[in-house]
Amino acid sequence: MRPIVVVGASAAGLAAVETLRREGYDKAITLIGEERHIPYDRPPLSKQILAGEWEPERLTLRDPAHLGSLDVDLRLGVTATGVDLAGRRVHLAGGATVPYDGLIVATGVRPRRLPGQGAHVLRTLDDALALRDRLGPGRRLAVVGAGFLGAEAAAVARGLGAEVTLLEPAPVPLAHAVGEDVGRVLSQAHRDHGVDLRTGVAVAALGDGGVRLADGELVEADEVLVAVGCVPNTDWLEGSGLNVLDGVLCDEFSAAAPNVYAAGDVARWHNPLFGVPMRIEHRTNAAEQGMAAARNLLHPEARKPFAPVPYFWSDQYDLRIQAYGYLRGHDEVAVVDGDLGERRFLVAYRTGDRVVGALAVGMPPKALRPWRQAVAAGARWDETVVSAHRAAT
Repeated sequence: MRPIVVVGASAAGLAAVETLRREGYDKAITLIGEERHIPYDRPPLSKQILAGEWEPERLTLRDPAHLGSLDVDLRLGVTATGVDLAGRRVHLAGGATVPYDGLIVATGVRPRRLPGQGAHVLRTLDDALALRDRLGPGRRLAVVGAGFLGAEAAAVARGLGAEVTLLEPAPVPLAHAVGEDVGRVLSQAHRDHGVDLRTGVAVAALGDGGVRLADGELVEADEVLVAVGCVPNTDWLEGSGLNVLDGVLCDEFSAAAPNVYAAGDVARWHNPLFGVPMRIEHRTNAAEQGMAAARNLLHPEARKPFAPVPYFWSDQYDLRIQAYGYLRGHDEVAVVDGDLGERRFLVAYRTGDRVVGALAVGMPPKALRPWRQAVAAGARWDETVVSAHRAAT
């Protein structure tokens, strides 16, 4: 009897394995992970781990006893190198193969890099520990990329007493995702905390004592962190017959091929709630899609579309940022509660005539919950926002 094979031993892969067992699957399961660490949580890497508030053992998603109870062939420190769809086999580094009856791809992403030597990235526990050891009072850190990861790292480094320069090519950081007004508010928080935030700058190369900009200026730094996005880990699937384009292409069920599913950061699937293909790099989505993929693989006669309302959060200084929905490509942003200038607000996002997302800064979680429901219900923008304005006044 061939096992179900899950490639990727992080949040999505572990959720898939647990769901298989919870749904009554009692046959063999093989879980393959490239890292040697047992499955751990990634969001705290750029927050509590980098700040030194947590030690690595606190990241563990499940203790060894629980993993043992799953009765899984757990292969850590092992790299998958290919898939034979016709023969239903996963190829591993070193020449070994693992046969499968069903396959779930959950290999996540890896950081983009820039030309030059000596720069840090922040994706794994080892990455976070290596950077943490180099931060402290008087140290100079240059962060390339002012997205959520770069912004979180910059905030932590300032809290540790480091001098921080944050470099961003866009005129307003995060504007493509959250809108220009919200992007400016978040940017000003960095400046207020002493970060040298430079926007509209291009990086030519790393090394040579810091970051060399396209205009020739050298931004001096003891350490450089590159946070310019990620690339899906799909190289090992080239030539397999699976469709790969900025992720593993899947249908609304997260299926990539017969008996092959993908989940988490590596999956690009059609979300019927929004009517578009999307790839989401958020912790909550990884676990939810891992569970959905496992159920659909196990119960093909009762498959259900994976149609979540994406959720993400970010902590920067004393700001707690939370958002529901799919904000990219929105047509309009409206403040429906609070005040941008006070950094305590809730904004809603419109695409077409629908509410497609909401983001809150400094607001209680209960303020955001009705907006999640509005997104899930496909609520009309004019009715929902007008009602919200009335309630706020």
